[in-house]
Amino acid sequence: MRQFLEKDLEGLDKIYRLNLINSCTGYKSANLIGTRSAKGQNNLAVFNSVMHLGSQPALIGFILRPLTVPRHTYSNLKATGYFSINHISQNQIEEAHHTSAKYPEEVSEFDQTELDVENKLSQEIPFVKDAPVQLACQYINEYLIEENDTILIVGKILALYVQENMLGEDGWIRLDQGNVVSINGLDGYALPKLLDRFPYARPKK
Repeated sequence: MRQFLEKDLEGLDKIYRLNLINSCTGYKSANLIGTRSAKGQNNLAVFNSVMHLGSQPALIGFILRPLTVPRHTYSNLKATGYFSINHISQNQIEEAHHTSAKYPEEVSEFDQTELDVENKLSQEIPFVKDAPVQLACQYINEYLIEENDTILIVGKILALYVQENMLGEDGWIRLDQGNVVSINGLDGYALPKLLDRFPYARPKK
């Protein structure tokens, strides 16, 4: 196997190191986070860091990069207190990835892609139409990660929308039924396939 020690990592080309470190942790969630500014301007951005934080209460988190440049997602959710999380399906990957382009604050990514906005629950929360899973979230808190100045955003799930064919009788969401993709690194999109599902694990006798 190829070995990379700390000193090797520090000496790598910036882009090579970026790709290596972002992909070495494995597949990550692929989501579009939608926000609306206080002036009513929609914003949409792709994130690969959405994570489950707890089910009672229902909490999620995601990581924001340092605020050394304008982060429209951050300024909008701080202004309104709300945001949406939308799973990306296979037929949306090219348009979803384009939301990572740096547009001015007054330009909506919905207008620059084939992705359509969908309004429900609250006028302050723009959803991605036809996303197989949609979450309406309220901003709860944030924690600065001092080691690299990133921010962990904590949100509470206010509403959850799931395509009917994906929802099992026990509440389990089968993501592959909705062609939900994951992200490998920063720009590689993969379509996972369910291999098996196991019951709650207990110690072997």
